[in-house]
Amino acid sequence: MKRLRVAVLASGTGSLLQAILDGQDDHYEVALVVTDRPGVKAIERAQAAGVEVLVFDFKDFASREEFSEAIARAEGERGIDLAIQAGFMRILSPIYFRTLGVPSMNSHPALLPSFPGAHGVREAMEWGVKITGTTIHFVDEEVDHGPIILQEAVVVEESDTEEMLHERIKAVEQRLYPEAIRLFAEGRLEVEGRRVRRL
Repeated sequence: MKRLRVAVLASGTGSLLQAILDGQDDHYEVALVVTDRPGVKAIERAQAAGVEVLVFDFKDFASREEFSEAIARAEGERGIDLAIQAGFMRILSPIYFRTLGVPSMNSHPALLPSFPGAHGVREAMEWGVKITGTTIHFVDEEVDHGPIILQEAVVVEESDTEEMLHERIKAVEQRLYPEAIRLFAEGRLEVEGRRVRRL
């Protein structure tokens, strides 16, 4: 069976990237890591795993569209089958998805459609919810909007700080993301409108 070639987009420490690297098996391989920030820990993690790294510094591009298209073209040139966003903090323009030509996934530290955007953990705590969690979803041209693949709840404790809660959410996210990739690689995800069926 041909292993799924995965590109991972990351902007920071790469803890989620590491979970995806550690989850590699007969189903998928991380073939490329893309970052928008030179010198981040994610680059070290990729290099330690022998994975090609490309840095696309946002300030080197004239527009978000040019930046987004350049990343998609680089992924296409390397025969990527699935593009993963793992702590990638840049919003990609619609041209990215139109140029990419293969599915894309992302994770979010809340139970979508609740608390989309950059501060899902903080906003969930401010709202006073008792349960939040993480979502792995397909990506479309809207932010935190695509069909949901996997979700898992995380209880909000009375003593939680934002950082404490986020760390517990990350632990779940790091377990779910490789599972979602494997399900896709096995052809066990079927999208019908907004619903993703697990075959």
